[in-house]
Amino acid sequence: MGKRKRLVAEARKEANKSTYFAKLNSCPTSPRKMRQVADLVRGMEAYKALNVLKFNTREASGRLEKLLKSAIANYEAKTGARPEENTLFVTSLMVDSALMAKRLRTAPQGRGYRIRKRSNHVTLEVGTAVVSTKKAERKAAAITKSEDKKN
Repeated sequence: MGKRKRLVAEARKEANKSTYFAKLNSCPTSPRKMRQVADLVRGMEAYKALNVLKFNTREASGRLEKLLKSAIANYEAKTGARPEENTLFVTSLMVDSALMAKRLRTAPQGRGYRIRKRSNHVTLEVGTAVVSTKKAERKAAAITKSEDKKN
């Protein structure tokens, strides 16, 4: 490994020491279905998100619940302290597509239809404060603009 590559790898390892995350790779659920559940809990307080996932009927919610518990456990292991109520938030939740298994289904007149069995990778990060996104910043700016017009 070259010197520059090693320095970048060491910097990434240092940054990972202060972030609390969990990853789920090659989950056999389509990314679209997983994103629908992920949108429910993104930016939410961690224990409230656990309750939402626990009582959600979708299959993907069980997998996300287990992943969130793992991220909370990683937080406890790295900091050495249990998180208090209303202090730990889901700061980032990314769902990316993974390998796609392709199968053939028999069709009429000697043809075959392709079936794409999709899977995904999920990265969940928890932290003590909610990281603002561009969308949230724009929304806040629009609200302040409308308040200025009223005054």
